[in-house]
Amino acid sequence: MVILSVFFDSPFWVGVLEIQENGELRAVRFVFGSEPTDPELYEFLMRNGVALLERAASAPPVSAKASADRRPNPKRAAKLASRAVRTMRSTASQEAMRLELESRKREAAADRKAGRKADEEHRREVARRKRIERKRDR
Repeated sequence: MVILSVFFDSPFWVGVLEIQENGELRAVRFVFGSEPTDPELYEFLMRNGVALLERAASAPPVSAKASADRRPNPKRAAKLASRAVRTMRSTASQEAMRLELESRKREAAADRKAGRKADEEHRREVARRKRIERKRDR
């Protein structure tokens, strides 16, 4: 099942695409900026829908378990609620988006590191060429 939610997350309008299958939830977040109208939303999905679905499919999955069928003891429920407030666990879609963001951060860090290394190699090569040219001119 695929769900698209659009909501206001101050100061921007944000869309969240969730894919739920086999008890797993994968989510991807995208920012609209100003409030999208229905035609703008339709056009956006026609233009970027496939890429969003691929991005969501490649996002790390999060377990989307349903809550227990039995009703817990009221004292236990209060204890669990206070613990949940202290730890501030997020929803499954927020967890999926957090995992996807972390993986993108890791990829970007690896790309930056490779770029720095390539830049250093280039500088070394230029310096080596200049040194050889200076020796030839003597």
